[in-house]
Amino acid sequence: MIATRRRLPLPLAALSTGFVLLWVFMAAFPFIWTVWGSFKVEQDFFSRDSWWFAIEGTRTIAQTGSAFTGDGYYGAWVLRDFFSSVVNTAIVTVSVVVVSLTFGTLGGYALARSGYRYTFWLLMLALVFRAMPHITLVSGYLLPFFEMNIWGYMPTAIIVLVAINQPFTLWMLHSFFLSIPKDLDESAMVDGCSRFQAFRLVVIPVMWPGVITTGLFSFLLAYNDFAVTAMLLSQPNQTMVPKIASFLGTIQQEGNVMFAVAAVVSATAPLFVLVLFFQRQIVSGLTAGAVKG
Repeated sequence: MIATRRRLPLPLAALSTGFVLLWVFMAAFPFIWTVWGSFKVEQDFFSRDSWWFAIEGTRTIAQTGSAFTGDGYYGAWVLRDFFSSVVNTAIVTVSVVVVSLTFGTLGGYALARSGYRYTFWLLMLALVFRAMPHITLVSGYLLPFFEMNIWGYMPTAIIVLVAINQPFTLWMLHSFFLSIPKDLDESAMVDGCSRFQAFRLVVIPVMWPGVITTGLFSFLLAYNDFAVTAMLLSQPNQTMVPKIASFLGTIQQEGNVMFAVAAVVSATAPLFVLVLFFQRQIVSGLTAGAVKG
């Protein structure tokens, strides 16, 4: 009887289902179209005569003998050494996430458990720093980096990305720590734990979904960054996003656009897998941060 009462009327159910399907189609279509087009030649995917050429692959068949071709991926990964940019991106993103979470968890816990008034002003200062445009911050770093001869190296970009990302991690983790009652770590300290042991053994396991959620956002910031990595990294140390932009920067050369399309697909696919894998932790982490215990 309860299920019967909760069942939506047929027109309303059809309308809501249709809306969801339309939203899913509109959200997924750009990526699906890009994946499809990455296996075509430039004259098909960017045809001005008819968009149907991208469906049938008319000129792709004429040039390669097949409706699909992997020339874009071969050009990006082999001819333009996109693999090196993937490795550089992995180094930068993992380093940013590890450093940001290490200092963010310690700082967020300290601010959440502190009873001093300066806590509010520190968080406000962090928020102002986070709201500043990235390009403004990077331009201020350039001169000292040139003078110290550390421009172009990945550790330099990692330091700047951590500095940009740290206010966000402090705010996120501070809110998660506030949702955990102080009685939990105080009980652990009564049982003989030090403050750091209570933090490491009792508090962190409870707020692990919040750490994963914050870590994922930190990962996305470093993974998708363009301003910092483009201005602070030399050509051999480029990450994926500036590398893709370099393909588009030589658009007058035949095939480079398809190199960029193939590289975009290669860079976007891991994000879908990552979000699907951690979707439960993300939802539970965001929910935990919104409820104060």
